Amino acid sequence: MTTRDRMLGSAVVVLWGLNFLAIRAGLDHFPALFFAALRFAVLAIPVLIFVPRPRVPLRWLLLYGIGFGILQFAFLFTAMRTGMPTGLASLVLQTSAPFTVVLGALLLRERLRPRQLIGLAVASAGIAVIGADRMGEAALLPMLLTLAGGFGWALGNIGSRLATTATPGSEPPVNPLSLTLWMTVIPPVPLFVLSAMTEGPATGLRALTDLAAPTGPAALLGLAYLVTLGTVGGSGLWTYLMSRYPAGTVAPLSLLVPVVGIAAAWLVLDETPTAAQLVGAAVVIAGAFVTVSASASPPGMRRPARPEARGDESTEGMGEIARVTAVPGSVADSATPGGCDPVIGVGGRGSRRGRVG
Repeated sequence: MTTRDRMLGSAVVVLWGLNFLAIRAGLDHFPALFFAALRFAVLAIPVLIFVPRPRVPLRWLLLYGIGFGILQFAFLFTAMRTGMPTGLASLVLQTSAPFTVVLGALLLRERLRPRQLIGLAVASAGIAVIGADRMGEAALLPMLLTLAGGFGWALGNIGSRLATTATPGSEPPVNPLSLTLWMTVIPPVPLFVLSAMTEGPATGLRALTDLAAPTGPAALLGLAYLVTLGTVGGSGLWTYLMSRYPAGTVAPLSLLVPVVGIAAAWLVLDETPTAAQLVGAAVVIAGAFVTVSASASPPGMRRPARPEARGDESTEGMGEIARVTAVPGSVADSATPGGCDPVIGVGGRGSRRGRVG
């Protein structure tokens, strides 16, 4: 991963770490599922009107929206509403990193280097230290709900990566911000329906019309942060990184989010970290750094394009492209001979499709 992209990843870590303060402010006023739906609905309406739909397969866009938008935040918001401490929620949710690595290896056939595995193990050990120290602060159900949210995030990561790397003939390439914005179109209706069924059809509306209550202004500020910096800023940058690097390289960056989340909860909510939590946070940082610094060569480094295929040589040219494209665990090489659409290789043994012009 390049230095520039590491800095972008660090920005995502800060934005998402502070997300948990905004979520807590919103949940102090709104029902959990209604608030989750509201954060996406605020963006979905203008997106439908003004933003062209990205040219990606609908199934991967749906997987992205269902995993990242519906499952992650339905479970996370419900967990925090039912007693999950803010700082601990920021920690447990980062189980999305090992979930993503496993799903990337199983579904995308991404190869992990030994150094990446070591870094991931070190960072996971740091999370275990923090989690063991704070286990007494949360009941079992909120913990399990937050773990389910982490798995939903991992599914969303896979959907995002497939949408940006398995889109043949996409010219220009998929815009990560456009993909992120269109992801917000998927969660509102299912979440509003779930809210009406489980929280009551009028509960969320009453909270929305009672913004003059003491918790109302803070909830609005939390909603504004989640929409602008959490979703457009943080998720947009995250989708960009997922489109450039293997899921196993990008996902461990999320292990740094609880460091920011726990520190913010300490400063703002008076959730004081212990010595064990601080040691665990330092281990997480070290492990995540080892993991992201072990990635393959930058995605911008591509092999030279082969000579243009003509006439009877078209089929042979396609074979050459397929061989050059199949780089295990990397974004597919887009350098193709003239007159051919890109041939996409997902992982080492994924499907490859091409067309001769």
